[in-house]
Amino acid sequence: MTNTNTNKEKLYNIIKKPVITEKSMMATANNTYTFEVVKDATKTEIAQAVELAYPNRKVKKVRTVYMPSHQKRMGMKFGRTQSGKKAIVTIVGDPIEELTGV
Repeated sequence: MTNTNTNKEKLYNIIKKPVITEKSMMATANNTYTFEVVKDATKTEIAQAVELAYPNRKVKKVRTVYMPSHQKRMGMKFGRTQSGKKAIVTIVGDPIEELTGV
């Protein structure tokens, strides 16, 4: 019983936030949404997390992209941006109203 609770808690922590860009907003017309996810998440875990976070929707396809860190400069100081991972998820069913921008 506790294993399913910890599994659900892990799934809730997989999705960090939706990625809101001009390109990702145009893709919402095709029921494709972009999320920033934790680096060690697998495609099946991402699909389960999206279905858990947004009920009555079925995940059709998950594509993942690793975003490496880049060197940045501010004045005389140099630093690096944070690396990450994003998932491009195609769903079947009703569109996600919170992310469509309508």
